[in-house]
Amino acid sequence: MTTDDDSKLRIACIQMQPMVGELETNLAHSLDLIKQAVAQGAKLVVLPELASSGYVFKSREEAFAASETIPGGPAVTAWSEIAAKHGLHLVAGICEREGTKLYNSAVLIGPKGYIGTFRKVHLWNEENLYFEPGNLGFPVYHTEIGRIGMAICYDGWFPESYRLNALQGADIVCVPTNWVPIPGQAEGREAMANILAMAAAHSNSIFIACADRVGVERGQPFEGQSLILSYTGWPVAGPASRDKEEIVIADVALGEARRARNWNAFNQVLRDRRSDVYDEMLGSEVKRGWY
Repeated sequence: MTTDDDSKLRIACIQMQPMVGELETNLAHSLDLIKQAVAQGAKLVVLPELASSGYVFKSREEAFAASETIPGGPAVTAWSEIAAKHGLHLVAGICEREGTKLYNSAVLIGPKGYIGTFRKVHLWNEENLYFEPGNLGFPVYHTEIGRIGMAICYDGWFPESYRLNALQGADIVCVPTNWVPIPGQAEGREAMANILAMAAAHSNSIFIACADRVGVERGQPFEGQSLILSYTGWPVAGPASRDKEEIVIADVALGEARRARNWNAFNQVLRDRRSDVYDEMLGSEVKRGWY
């Protein structure tokens, strides 16, 4: 990091309601909400999963029509322009097209433009009809504000998603998501996704920023409850409501995540792992980062 590790970074998770197939409307709405976050001082902004396209496609043809290439498509271009204008880092969910293949992806954009892509590794339900499983692993990008990893929605149900980010040195994992109700959830209880994200933040000593959507799309309700989590596992902002568009904001010092991994004189949550019992990098080919 080029700035002091104790300096505060203002993070905004934008909880919005995209409309399926309404690309221009969704993009314009996202830009308006980003401007609202900027007006509140945000320097890292997270948008929901498939923020530019909507989620519940009727067919692969409809999904293909809602896709764009990265980084040359209209949404990434517009998001790059607003990031450059306001000195932002931005993570946003997008329907990515690569040749004839589609991916449920997230882009990381900085003040100087496009930085990198994450492709959803674990596909949920009918996503399997439209998208290819992600083939980029869990890349961690070193930026001027810190080390940023990404995951999307159902990836959060797999502890390996967050662990591979943490092992590569991520300070924060940004999660564009479209959470849905989980069977057995009692009325008024927080989303299961909130509980899983809290556990992941604590057990990996990382910040996690989850931006969910709201609304009902073609009969599918979404959970909302966007939140930003400290490395302690406890929320520092949110959860947001279940049904309203909101901007959830928190000020954090990303350097604290790495400093605080020494829980006491004996325990450090990542170094205490037993690589003699299980593979240190979970069988992946990624290289260990600083932790």
